[in-house]
Order: sequence, then C-alpha cells, then structure tokens
Amino acid sequence: MFEKLEQYFRDRTIIDEPTLRHICSYFTLIKTKRNEILLKQGDICKYYYFVNEGCLRLFTTTDDGIETTRYFAFEGAFGTALPSLIEQTPAFEFVQTIEKSKILKVSRDNFFNLVDTVPQFAKVYRQILERGFITAQKRIYGFQGFDALAKVKWVMQYQPDFLVRVSNKMAASYPGITPSTLSRLKSQL
Repeated sequence: MFEKLEQYFRDRTIIDEPTLRHICSYFTLIKTKRNEILLKQGDICKYYYFVNEGCLRLFTTTDDGIETTRYFAFEGAFGTALPSLIEQTPAFEFVQTIEKSKILKVSRDNFFNLVDTVPQFAKVYRQILERGFITAQKRIYGFQGFDALAKVKWVMQYQPDFLVRVSNKMAASYPGITPSTLSRLKSQL
C-alpha cells in the first residue's frame, strides 16, 4: 500500500526504513469512485493527498459553470488545495478524483508535524513547493500570448499524461480552450 509513497521519498532524499515507516504511519488509504469530490470550493482543506492509483484534479468553476483546471496529480504525485490547507481558509478550488482511485491522505496537523520533525520530509516538501512554483510560472508565462495550437503543444511537452487519460472537456480546461478546439488541434498534431 505504501510502496509508491516510499519510492517517492527514496527518489528525492536519503532516507532509512524506520523513517519511511514513521512517515507512512501518518497516512491512511481511501478508495474513491470516478469523479468523487474530496474537497468542495469554499470548504476548508484538511488533508494532503498522495495518489497511489488514479488521478486527482484541482479546478475552479465560474458562476456560469465553466471549469478551469489548475492541476492534475497522477500516480506517484501529491496534490491538495494548498492555500486552504496552509491558511485554513475556504478553498478557491475543488479537489476531485477523475478515475477510480486509491489515495493516501494525511491530515494537515500530521503533515506539518512531519515537516517540523522529520528533516527528509521537510526537504521533500520544499521540493514539492519549488516544483509547483516553477510549473505554475511556466504555465503562466507559456500561456500568455500563445494561440490555441501553441498552448496544446506546451501541454504535450510539459503535461503529456493527462491528454491521454482525461476527457477532452477536462483537458481543454487546463489551457483554457474549448473541447472542440482541443479535438481539432490534437488531430492536426
């Protein structure tokens, strides 16, 4: 159950087995259905999630019902509504599993206890934050001034997994184009 989580840490830091077992002891497994909402927009986020199997999506909706996806977390990745988790304020986004998934979750209190008490965990958390910031910056700068084709090419380069695994509607909401435009452009590439 914890093999992917353990490997995630082994790949990013030097860590011994007792420390890995200690970290894993704070995580619990949840099994979800396809399109299950783990956090509603406006609720306060209480958990940090690690995807064992499946996929998480973080997205917002407008008053008109238009969805904008900010992030997809596939197997072997962490995901959460981080501003809400850190500040304990209402979330700006939803957290949803888009496939039947097996998710390892850790409570906010336990997560930050691990950050404070386990140096390897703190190191990996810093790496997650840095990678998230860099990806967000690339996305912002990459999408400014790009036409739809350039956006799809960018997504294929930096986030290729989800074009294959998620619906066109969800995939199109990431670069901010329509599903029909995405279908047309994918057929051209």
